[in-house]
Amino acid sequence: MNLNLSDEEMIRQYLHSNSTDCFENIYNRYVQKVYKQCFSITKDSEQAQDFTHDIFIRIFSCLDSFQGRSTFSTWLYTVSYNYCLDQLKIAKRLITIYLSDDIDYQYTTTDEAEKTEYYLQRLSHVMKTITPQEAMMLKLKYQDGLPVSQIGQQLNLKESAVKMRLKRSRNKVRQLCSGFMFQA
Repeated sequence: MNLNLSDEEMIRQYLHSNSTDCFENIYNRYVQKVYKQCFSITKDSEQAQDFTHDIFIRIFSCLDSFQGRSTFSTWLYTVSYNYCLDQLKIAKRLITIYLSDDIDYQYTTTDEAEKTEYYLQRLSHVMKTITPQEAMMLKLKYQDGLPVSQIGQQLNLKESAVKMRLKRSRNKVRQLCSGFMFQA
């Protein structure tokens, strides 16, 4: 295989003979450049490597669609750029759940201290998911031990409104704690 062939000549040869040498030569010429382009878009080394791999698979599976209206490198960079942007758009639409943070593991133990710690961590996570107003009201009542009348004075609410909001907030936290399997 003549390494001095132009990209277009190598592509013609590849399409004519399906020579893996042509594939390998083009890959070696552009793999670092495509990776750098992917990395500049993703800012993530692993993701850039995955995208680079995927791009070359795509390129060589549809190499016959290269029409030569521009140089191969321009075509390759355009395909690479569009692929990266498409993948990032798709990723934004998908909800990613990190198992270590968002799954309520069924916890069984006989040690009461461990159970208590587990439920406190669970409650702490749930408290971060409710609104700041709900969390503040619950903390004033149960952490600070303030009576309903003082909470009402602090928040400029009637006692009946405080009682109603406390009840709703407690129910919400209870529901989230008991039925909480995935939390996006």
